Amino acid sequence: MTTFISANNDARPRKVGYVLKRYPRFSETFVVNEILAHEAAGLAIEVFALRPNTDTHFQHAIADVRAPINHLRYGGIKAETLWCEIDAFAREFPEKSNLLSDATGYPAVEVFQALLLARKIRERGIEHLHAHFGTTAAGVARLASLLTDVPYTFTAHAKDIFHEYVDEEMLGRKIADAAAVVTVSDFNVDDLSERFPQSSDKIRRIYNGLPLDKYLYSPPTNRPAKIVAVGRLVEKKGFNDLIDACALLKKTHVNFECTIIGGGDLEGSLRSQIQQLNLAECVTLAGPLPQQEVHKTIREAAVCVAPCITASTGDRDGLPTVLLESMALGTPCVSTAVTGIPEIIRDEETGLLVPEREPSKLAEAMQRLLGDEPLRVRLAAAARELFERDFSIEANTYQMREVFGQCQPHLAQQPLAEVG
Repeated sequence: MTTFISANNDARPRKVGYVLKRYPRFSETFVVNEILAHEAAGLAIEVFALRPNTDTHFQHAIADVRAPINHLRYGGIKAETLWCEIDAFAREFPEKSNLLSDATGYPAVEVFQALLLARKIRERGIEHLHAHFGTTAAGVARLASLLTDVPYTFTAHAKDIFHEYVDEEMLGRKIADAAAVVTVSDFNVDDLSERFPQSSDKIRRIYNGLPLDKYLYSPPTNRPAKIVAVGRLVEKKGFNDLIDACALLKKTHVNFECTIIGGGDLEGSLRSQIQQLNLAECVTLAGPLPQQEVHKTIREAAVCVAPCITASTGDRDGLPTVLLESMALGTPCVSTAVTGIPEIIRDEETGLLVPEREPSKLAEAMQRLLGDEPLRVRLAAAARELFERDFSIEANTYQMREVFGQCQPHLAQQPLAEVG
C-alpha cells in the first residue's frame, strides 16, 4: 500500500475514497464540511455514491468541493450483469476470486457495487475507504475492503445504529472488520461499546465540526421574539411538541414568531396541527432553505429550539448540526436530553435542557429565554466558548486523518457477510 510520511512520521493515505449512499444530500452538510476540511489540509478525496440523488435543493458549499464523484451503477442489474462483473473482478484480482463464492445469496446490488468499488480502488489509487453511516455505505465499503485489503473505517451517526431495523449481527460484523469506527458523541461510544464489547477498543468519538471562520459570533442582544427550529420534518425531530409548546406560549399572551425550516414526510400533519391550534399567524413551516438563509434566520432569532425525541422506531438524533450552528452564531438553544445532546447543551451553562415529549416544559424554557436577555447573553457566550474548544472542523478532521493513518492494510480472514 503506497503511503506518504508526514512530519510526525505517521503513515497516512494520500487518497481516501468516501463511500456514501447518496451525495450530495441537502441535509448532510457535515459530510461536505468534512470533505472540504480534508481537501484544505491536502488530502485527496474521491466520492463513491451508491444511489441516485433525489434531493431538489443543494447547499452552496458543495460547489467548493474538488473531489470527483463516482456514481456506482445501481439500477437494472440482472444476473448476467453481476456474473460479468464477477468475471472481470476475477481477472483483475485472481488472488481474491475465491472470496466471491462466499457472496452467494447476499443482496446482489451491494455485491455488484462492492465489485465495482474494488476495481475502482486499484484504478484510482485509493489507499483508504471511509463510509458515513453504518448501513449500506459501510456494508459496501466492508466488502470492497475484504476484496482488496484496503482498510476501511466508517462514521456511525444515529438512525444507522438506533433504528429498529438495524440488524445487530450485521452491524457487529461491520464494526469487527473495520480498522476503526468513528462516532459523533460519547453517548454513542458508550452505547456501541456495550453492545459490541469485543470491538470497543476501536470505537472512538470525533465530533462533527464546523469551520470557525464561517460562523461569526454575535451576542443575542436586542433581538425580536423569534424562535427558529431547523431539521427534517420527521418524528425524531419532535416538531409536533414544538407546535404544542407554541400553542401554550400563545395562551400566555407572549408575542412571538416561530419558523420551522426543513422538509419531510410530516409536513402535511404539522400543517394540519398548526391550523387546528390557530397558530398560522405565529408559526411558519418555511420548507428547506439554502444554508445562508438558514444562518440569517438563526442570527435574527432570540431562541433556537431542537425538541428531539426518541421515535417510535427507536430512531433518534445524534448531535443535531443546527445546535452547533446556533452555538457558533450566538443564538441560545433549548433542547432535550436525548443521546449526545447534553454533551453540548449543558443545562443552565450552554443552553437549556428539558425532558423530551413535554411541551409545557419546552414552552416554559422558550418563554424564559425570550424574556431574559442577560440569560441569553450568558448562555450564548459559554456555548460559543465550548464550540471553539471542541467543534473546530480543522481540529476534528485532523483527528480523523490520524485515525486513517493508524489503519493498516486489512487481511480478510472472514467470509463476506450480508450488507444492510
